[in-house]
Amino acid sequence: MEKLYLGIDIGSTTFKAVLMNERGKVRQTLYQRTRPVDTGRVRCSGVCSKCGACNFGQLRQTVDKFLLDAGLRGLEDIVCTVVTGSQIVEDTHDFLPYDFRVSEVTAHVAGARHYYPDCKAILDVGGQDSKAMVFNDRMKMWNYKMSGICAAGTGAFLDSVAAKLNVPIEEMASRVNYDSNLEFSSVCAVLSATSINKFKNRFPLGDIIGGACRAQARTVMSGVGELFLGYRGDIVFQGGVASNRAVAYYLREINGNNIVIPEFHGVMGALGAACLALSFSELKGRLEDGSRLVVPDLPLESAGLRARTTRRDFLGRGRGPLVWRNLFFPAELLNALGVRSLTLETYAALFARSQRKVKHAFDQAACKGFSGETCSFLRVLEGVELPPPAAIVSTSQPCQQGERIFRDLARNYHVEEDFFSLHTPAAGGAGDFNVEVLAEDLERSVRMLEKRTGLAMSAGRLAEACRHSNEARHYSLLCNELRCANPPLVRGGQMIYFATIFSQLWGRPELTAIQKKLYEELLALSEEKHGLTFSDTHRLLWLHLPPFYDRTLLDFLELRQRASIVFEEVNFIGWEPLDPADPYRSLARKLLTTGFMDPDLRVRSIAEQGRKFKINGCILYNHGFGRCSMADSSFIKHLREELNQAAVPLLVLDGDCVDTTIDPCSTETKISAYVEALNEQKYGNIFGRLKEE
Repeated sequence: MEKLYLGIDIGSTTFKAVLMNERGKVRQTLYQRTRPVDTGRVRCSGVCSKCGACNFGQLRQTVDKFLLDAGLRGLEDIVCTVVTGSQIVEDTHDFLPYDFRVSEVTAHVAGARHYYPDCKAILDVGGQDSKAMVFNDRMKMWNYKMSGICAAGTGAFLDSVAAKLNVPIEEMASRVNYDSNLEFSSVCAVLSATSINKFKNRFPLGDIIGGACRAQARTVMSGVGELFLGYRGDIVFQGGVASNRAVAYYLREINGNNIVIPEFHGVMGALGAACLALSFSELKGRLEDGSRLVVPDLPLESAGLRARTTRRDFLGRGRGPLVWRNLFFPAELLNALGVRSLTLETYAALFARSQRKVKHAFDQAACKGFSGETCSFLRVLEGVELPPPAAIVSTSQPCQQGERIFRDLARNYHVEEDFFSLHTPAAGGAGDFNVEVLAEDLERSVRMLEKRTGLAMSAGRLAEACRHSNEARHYSLLCNELRCANPPLVRGGQMIYFATIFSQLWGRPELTAIQKKLYEELLALSEEKHGLTFSDTHRLLWLHLPPFYDRTLLDFLELRQRASIVFEEVNFIGWEPLDPADPYRSLARKLLTTGFMDPDLRVRSIAEQGRKFKINGCILYNHGFGRCSMADSSFIKHLREELNQAAVPLLVLDGDCVDTTIDPCSTETKISAYVEALNEQKYGNIFGRLKEE
C-alpha cells in the first residue's frame, strides 16, 4: 500500500495542505482563504470535527474533506503529519493530531529544496510576513531574516490596495502597466489607502497597480533584502504574493537577481512540511526525547539574596540623601559617599511585572507628548511618580535618549542645577586621553554631589569601596570561569536577571556576599555528575537585555527548544581590578571597558566571549526594534560581520523589554527556525539529537 505524508500550513490568511507519497511525488494540494466561522466561536464542546460550529471544528472538517477528495478515509491513512504556520497554536493538536510542528522558515526551505536541491536563496512573501533565506557556505547552514511587525511588505498590503481599487487580487498582475512611473509609499498597509486616494481619479488603473506592485517589491526588499547583499544567483520566490508576476518583475528589477517561481509556489510551506513528515517518520525511533538536555530551574540562595537586597534598596527608607543614577554611572562613588541610590532603568524594569501599572505609566507619558518612539523604560519614568532626588548623575553614552529624558526629569523635579552628566566618549576605548578626561569629570561629579547632599567624600571610604568592588569582581570571574568550563550548570533564563555589571551594589560588601554564594552554588553543581557534556546541547550567548515582564520567551528557548543559554552579556566582567590608591582613573577605565560604552570594543568582547564559552549561536534581544542605541542597525551590522568570520549565526529578536503589547507574533517562529538550523548543522537533521547507537 502506498505510504502517504501530510503537510499542513495554516497562515494568517490562507490554509494550505499537500499530500505526498514516499517517492516525493505530490498527490494533492489545497490552497484556500481562511475566514472565521459565523458563530464567532474558536472552540466548543462536543464532536467539533463533525459539527464545524467553531474555528477548530471547521479546520478539522477542511482537513477531512481534503483527504476524502484524495480517496482516503482520513488521518488514519497518513503515516506522518507535520504542521507549520503562524496560526498553529497549542490547542490545534486537540482537533488535528500531528506528529511534529516545524517553523515556517524551515518548511519553506524544505519545500524549495525538494524541487531545487541546489538553491541557495529563497524569498517567501505571505499574508502576514516576509522571509528571506540564504544558505551560508561558511557556516553550512541556512540564515534567514523575517520582516517586523508592519504588514506593508506582506500580502496584506496588496489586499488593501485591491480592496480600495475594487479589483480582484487575482487580476492585479494582468492589469499592470509596466511602463508606469507612478510612485507611492507602502510604508503602512493600513495607510496605503490614503496614498491611493490621491491617485485613483487622476491616473489610469494600470499605472496605479504598477506603482503599488513596485512599492510592494521595494518594501519587501527593505524589510528582508539585507540578507541578499553580495548574493548573485537565482532566488526562489514563493508564498501567495508569488502569484503576482508584476511583483516578481519588480523584485528582479530592484534586486538584480533572477526570480524563479515554483509550480506550487502558493503551498511551498505545506510542501516542505510534507517533505519533513517523510524525514521525521524515518528518524522517529532514533531521536532522543530531549528531556535529558533540559537544565531545570534551581532554587539558588544567591538569587534570593539578590532579590531581597534589590527590594531593600528600591523600596526601603534609608536615611541618606537620594541620588538618581543611570546604569553606567559608577556605583562605587555613590556608595563611598554614603547616599541612597536609585538606578532609574532598573526601577522602570521593576514595573514591567505589572502591565497594568505600565499601561497607566504609558498613558501619563503620552499626555506629556512621549509617543511609542520613546524607549519604554523612559516612558515608564515619565509616567510614574518618582521619589524626589537631591541630585541626578548620568552618562552621555551609550544611551543618548536616556540622558535627554533624565534632563527632562530634572526639570520636572526642579533639580536642573543638580544634574551631572559624564561626557563619556562614543569610541576610543580606555586610551590615556579618554581616561584622564573622564577621571577629571568623575571628580567634578563628586564635588557637585558633596555640595548638593552636604556629605563629604572620604578617601578611606572610596578606597574601601574599590576593595569591595574588586572582591565582587573576583567571585564574579570565578563564576564565569566555572560556567565557561562546564556544560550548562544553571539556566541562562535565571542568570540573566542577575545583570551583574548593572548592579548598584558595586563597592558594597553585599555584592561580594551574593557573588560568593553564587560561586559556591555553581561549584557544587559542577561537581555533580549530571551526565551532560559539551556536545550534548547547543551553547548560546545572550546579548543585551531580556523581557522583564516574564520569562516566557526564555522558557520557550531553553525548555521547549532545548537550546541552552550558557552565558549572558550583562554578566561579562571585562575590566581590570580597581586601584584603591588611584580610584578615579581606575573607575574611568572600568566605565570605558564595560563593553556597552564603545560599540567596537563591545563587538570584540562578544567575539572573545564566544570563543571562550565555545558558543555555536548568538541571540540579540533588540529592545525597541532598533531604536535603542545599544542595539541599533549599525551595531547589528558590525556584530553580524564579526560573527560571520567566526562562523557563529546571529539571531536578532525584535521586541520590547517592558511593553508586552508590541512584541511581534513571529518571535517564537524565529527561535524555532534558528534552533532547527542549529540542529541540522550539529546533528544532521532539524529535529534534534539522535540516540547513541
